[in-house]
Amino acid sequence: MCLLLMKLKGVRNSVGSAAHRGTAAEHGVAMGLLDPSTPLADCKAAAVKEFDRLTALSADENREKERDAVPGIVEHALAELRPYGVPSHTQFRIEWTHPDVPLPFIGFADFYWEQAGIVVDLKSQLRLSSEISTSHARQVSLYCGAISDNLDGRVTYATPKKAATYQVENMREHVQSLVRIAQRIERFLSISDDIDELCSLVIPNTSLFYYDPPTRQAAYEIFGI
Repeated sequence: MCLLLMKLKGVRNSVGSAAHRGTAAEHGVAMGLLDPSTPLADCKAAAVKEFDRLTALSADENREKERDAVPGIVEHALAELRPYGVPSHTQFRIEWTHPDVPLPFIGFADFYWEQAGIVVDLKSQLRLSSEISTSHARQVSLYCGAISDNLDGRVTYATPKKAATYQVENMREHVQSLVRIAQRIERFLSISDDIDELCSLVIPNTSLFYYDPPTRQAAYEIFGI
């Protein structure tokens, strides 16, 4: 349903402060990983500055709470990841075409240590996850599958108070799940070239966090609910 709204109908939702918190924290963490001599205080300051830049025009009521979380996230993520050494790549672009899917999968792996064969995706949070979510496992599995069959995929969750890293298991199964999802989207889109007809066949769950108020209102109008 988000695919229909955003890719086919051109509806765009706003990016909240939580997403900018993640981008800003990653900026500070990358700075500290690529140059281990960089003082922690400088990494934190750079992350906060990036957050302020990204949210300069934001009216999000959670902006200050998210901003306050950034320095601690950077601190604990760096403590978790600096022992890995300097990554060979950051924001490593993935473009991979599976033989059973006509269009490529595209993404960006946060940190890749090529010599060690480790890919890590960093996720900032306010409360620490006790395990990898399915969507995050699929994301990292895709990155690893696109690069090599012999990589170690991991997800690092970092909060203002602590961090933890979990290894992704069953990566081939996760990639196959993504392939099946892509194939079903392809079959659905093949039903008709009429976008409105496709919209008439589905009902979105507008309670999901993807829908900000303007996007939710657009969904009501487009899907007739």
